[in-house]
Amino acid sequence: MSKKESKLHKKICRLLKQLNFGRFLHHFGPKKFTLVQHLVALLLKETCRLSFRRVENIFGIFDIKVPTYSALCKSRKRIPPSLWTSLLQLTCGLEHEKIAVDGTGFSRTNPSFHYIKRICRRKLIKSYAKLSALFDIDMRKFCALRIRTKPRHDIQDVNYLMNRVGKMKSLYADTAYDAESLHEICFKKNVQTFIKPRKNVRRGFYRKKQMKNYSEQEYHQRSLIEAGFGALKRKYGGSVSGRGIVSVKSEIFCKAIYHNLSLIN
Repeated sequence: MSKKESKLHKKICRLLKQLNFGRFLHHFGPKKFTLVQHLVALLLKETCRLSFRRVENIFGIFDIKVPTYSALCKSRKRIPPSLWTSLLQLTCGLEHEKIAVDGTGFSRTNPSFHYIKRICRRKLIKSYAKLSALFDIDMRKFCALRIRTKPRHDIQDVNYLMNRVGKMKSLYADTAYDAESLHEICFKKNVQTFIKPRKNVRRGFYRKKQMKNYSEQEYHQRSLIEAGFGALKRKYGGSVSGRGIVSVKSEIFCKAIYHNLSLIN
């Protein structure tokens, strides 16, 4: 890098220092490029919607040394998922007041529907990648992600997501998350739920406990996570190009991490 390092480069260096992570991705691997150079290139690839070759060409124009396009493709698969999760947690903080949970989908291919209709190949459309996320309503940041390549019910990922955030006081969700198991988990963690109740469902000890403080006006703040998903897709794209689950996770984590970093001065 040049003497005037980019702001993104400084933020990534600061995060890796907090995690006490080494300069290089692998202890026994080649020491030609640091982990920061790999991460910066991967983040810019997703945020600018570029291919691996274009990322290498753009950095070469500004005389900045980065790994080759093939090395970036391989490093994306070798970076452990725990590192992406830790980077996301550092960018959003450890304490949260209001958290919303919801799911959305990222298309795994981005073909033209006119082209698909012309060749009569509906099978070209792959199943979407499902993203379940916790979103901080006040800070407008993503706190935890769970990515699947096959559709699953929303309630299956809530426990996994809640175990990867710090302290929280309120949880906002739609009717799909109205389950006695979720109310029980939140009650034991002293978290107030604002979940719209399902019709004709009144059973459940913990559901009744949580519904005492339920407010319809307070519940409507849940829609802010929809705005967060919309901002993520408008700025960084609503599709992923990776074929395997590891590549798909890396792409979506890069989008969310850069979204959080853009809100940090």
